[in-house]
Amino acid sequence: MIVVLALGLAVGIQAFVVKPYQIPSESMEPTLTVGQRVLVNRFIYKFTDPDINDIVVFHPPAGAERGTQCGVVRKIGQPCPKATPQQADVNFIKRVVAGPGDTVKVVGGVPVVNGVRAREDFITPCQPGGECNLPRAITIPPGHYFMMGDNRGASDDSRFWGPIPKRWIIGQAFATYWPPDRIGFF
Repeated sequence: MIVVLALGLAVGIQAFVVKPYQIPSESMEPTLTVGQRVLVNRFIYKFTDPDINDIVVFHPPAGAERGTQCGVVRKIGQPCPKATPQQADVNFIKRVVAGPGDTVKVVGGVPVVNGVRAREDFITPCQPGGECNLPRAITIPPGHYFMMGDNRGASDDSRFWGPIPKRWIIGQAFATYWPPDRIGFF
């Protein structure tokens, strides 16, 4: 009986409170490395909205997992303004760089939000190329968030598939527990 209760409690905690995730790609380097494991708070965004610089796990738009791009035809030099309407069945982990009502463009791989260039000393800079410079701003729709990986040259993110609705966000990554030399809180 105790084993069944413990198992039920563990499943309940993972389903509603905290869930572990493993980092699948280099898109969040140097902050998070391939294979590193994080804990994600699954209930925080039921009570509050994501903040800029939160690292979140979410469902990307359908097609993002296959490299399919924007939900609309985007203008040259512009981030994708609108995602496809369905969410994918996979999970991504990225950093929130802009929220509802913000204007965002990307210069040198760095978001410029509401006319202010973000101060990001934690990123791997973008190498010169089209993905690094998207100087035509878009406005983030109500209830949506613009995500970018910290490894700007190796991240498939909102620049390509658009802002995502809050309801697709699973939770906020708040700690890493593996490998042992990287244990800590964000």
